[in-house]
Amino acid sequence: MSDLKNKIENTKDKVIGKAKEVAGRATGSQETELNGKLQYQKGDLKEKVDNTKEKIAEKINDMLDEKKEDKGN
Repeated sequence: MSDLKNKIENTKDKVIGKAKEVAGRATGSQETELNGKLQYQKGDLKEKVDNTKEKIAEKINDMLDEKKEDKGN
């Protein structure tokens, strides 16, 4: 999945989750409120995982670039 697509999916989960949570509170539905909280947390967690993967890839690329530069000298 592309990075942009992941961001859109994560944001969608967070927005829909928050809406379900509010709707559950407004209607007194504990189940809907819980489902909303879970969907929001799912989007938040996926966002954190994607950010971590990006940071790891950046570090690896930096290390490989340094190694390549050292061999060139």
